Formats: sequence, structure tokens, C-alpha cells
Amino acid sequence: MDKGDMTSPPRITRLTALWTLIGLVLLTLNLRAAITGIPPVLGQLQDTFGLTGVEAGVLATLPELCLGIFSALTPVLARRIGTQAAITVALVVLTIGLLLRVLPAQTALFTGTVLAGAGIATGNVLVPAVIKHAFPRHVGPLTGLAMMLMSVSGAAAAGLAVPLDHMGGWRLALAAWAAPSLIAALVWCPLALRGRKQPPEPAPARAEKGALLRSPLAWSITVFMGMTSLMFYTLTAWLPQLMRDHGYAPATAGMMNSVIIIIGIPLGFVVPVVAARLRDQRPLVLGVVTLMAIGLVGLLLAPQAGWVWVAVFGVATGSAFPIALTLLNLRSPTAAVTARLSGMAQSGGYLLAATGPLTFGVLHSVTGDWKPSIVLLLLLVIPELICGLLAARPGLVTPSPPRPEDHPEHPTANTPARPVR
Repeated sequence: MDKGDMTSPPRITRLTALWTLIGLVLLTLNLRAAITGIPPVLGQLQDTFGLTGVEAGVLATLPELCLGIFSALTPVLARRIGTQAAITVALVVLTIGLLLRVLPAQTALFTGTVLAGAGIATGNVLVPAVIKHAFPRHVGPLTGLAMMLMSVSGAAAAGLAVPLDHMGGWRLALAAWAAPSLIAALVWCPLALRGRKQPPEPAPARAEKGALLRSPLAWSITVFMGMTSLMFYTLTAWLPQLMRDHGYAPATAGMMNSVIIIIGIPLGFVVPVVAARLRDQRPLVLGVVTLMAIGLVGLLLAPQAGWVWVAVFGVATGSAFPIALTLLNLRSPTAAVTARLSGMAQSGGYLLAATGPLTFGVLHSVTGDWKPSIVLLLLLVIPELICGLLAARPGLVTPSPPRPEDHPEHPTANTPARPVR
């Protein structure tokens, strides 16, 4: 097993594969809770630390910005210290961040949030690479399992935040998730030590790095991932307030976000399995983006039928991001390329997604109406569809001149994929 991005063919024992699978499960269970646990106790944090509205908004947006910034650095870290070691460090940093932000200091709150975001960003990027290397013939099911576990842990953290707050205050609600992240770090330690015994992976040539950035396919995946994330984060950020303004009770409006997440849980497992079995994923992209457009048009013309559009959004957002994540593996010839493409797509994607809630809210504040903001999302469906269709057509990202040993036939394809730059 290579120390770096794990590009060589898998040569791992059954015990190592089982241990890696356990580590993968524990890793994915820790990639959402630190983020979704903040909004339910944001009011308590404002009262405790005297946060202004702007500071509270920054705190809520900070995790997404961290996902964008630190995702770009992850492939470099993985190449230098090894993928397994990078995951172990990420989980340790996540644990420190979770504990740090419960200290009685505003600086610790923000610093801990940054550290937690850095740890999650690193884990996010490396999950597809681990699957590609250790389980190349099970990309669909394991990507689906990872997506499902992320959704479950995110929903659990959001749902348990208030009960934990009532039991022991907001500090317990935030610090409780340090225990599973520490356990996950301990599980990954033996894998990190095993990886350190292998020779280091040579750094890719400068021309090879630049080729990925010049790849239209890589940019199509990045924009598609960014747009799917933008839609999800924008809707979950503003849908409750929008529904309250259209006559729904606050409790009912707040429940709509939970329903969107719950609908996405089974889809997070099923959609990657289906996508991995198809050589051409364009029909899936077309169906999912069409559903998003239908939901937005419905929200614009008949907001009183809110529950109908919530169900549509649940299916659309619950399917779109799993498709994007699965494409990282299906369009990469090796685990090394998967890690670098994942870093590029998640970095650019999350930075793009972070602009959505802010722009949506500013447009509503300026116009005093929700319709212009909804129309903006409708317009953004167009680049989402175009880039999604380009990303979903059969082919492989080829960041360097192809060699036979670097481009094996994809196990889920009927015929070797056509290289696409």
C-alpha cells in the first residue's frame, strides 16, 4: 500500500480490508455532526458570548468556508504523510476543535470551529480515495453507505442538540461528538502506522497538476458539485423563514428542514449504487435537476403547498450530491486522481456553495420579497444542468499522458471508458 495517494493496485489482506471498512464507517459518521449541531444552539451561543448578528452569521457560515479552503490542501497533505495518516490527523484535529469551542472564550469558539471544519474537509476529500483504493469493485454500495451515514449523523446531531442542551447545556450538545471522533482516530492509527512503512508516492509533475486544472471534465464535476451544495445549503438556511412568512407555524416551518434531510437518507445509499451500475449517468442528472426546477417553480407560484415542494426538494437534493460524489470515483482512473479531483471539486464546490445563502438573503433584504431570490435559484439550475450533463457522460479525467497500467477498465463499466480531458 502506497504511503501517498494509494495509486498502486490494492494488495491488502482481508483483515486490513475489514479494519479499513470499520474505519471508513467511523470516519463518515463524524463528517457532519460538528456542523449540523451548531444551528439549534446558535441562540444560546449568542447569549453566552454576546455575539452580534454578523458574528453569529459568520459562525454559521464558517464551516462551509473551511470545507472549501482546506479541501484544496488535503491532496498535498495525503501525498506527504500518507492517506491513512492524513485521516488520523484530521480526526484528531476534529476532536480538538470540538473540545476547544466549548471553552469560555469567543476566540476558542471560532478557533475550534475552524479546526473542526479543517478536519471534516480532509475527511470529506479522502473518503472517495479510500473507497477507490481499498474497494474498487464496490464503489457504488460503499459510496452510498458513506452518504447515508453522513446524513444519519447530521440529522442525529441536529435532532439531539436541543435535548442535550436541556440535559447539560450547549457545551454538552457540542462536546458530545468529540467521543466518536476520538474513537475513529484510534481506529485509524494502526492503518496510519501500516501506511508509513511503505515507500512514499512521488509528487505529480507540475504539468500533471496543471492538466487537471485545464480539464473541462474536472471543472464540470466541480461546478456540478458546487451547485448541488449551493441549492441544499440555501434552501435549508432560508426555507423555514420563507414558509413562516407564508403562514406556516414556526415549529412546522422548522420541521421542513428535517424532512428534507430524512428523505435524503435512503436516497444517499440507493442513488450511488444505481449510478455506479450505469455507464452513462446523464439520465440521473437530468431527472434530479428537473425535480429541483419543478420544486422551485412550485415554491414561486404556490408556496402554500409547501409540503409538496419539501418532498420534491428532499428527493432532488438527496440525490444530487450523492451523484456528484460518486462521479469523483467513476471519472477517475486511479485513487491518486480521485484524491486530487476530490480536493479540487470539494474545494471549489463548497466555496461556490457558501455564496448561496448569503446572496439569497441579501437579495430578499434589498427587495423585501422572496420571489427574486427564488428566481435566482431557478437561473442557477441552468449551469447545474449543463455541467451535470457534461460531468455525467462516459469518460475519465486524464491529468497526465495515459499509461496502460494507470488506466484499468473500470469494474462497473461494460467497456473501457473513453478518456476525456
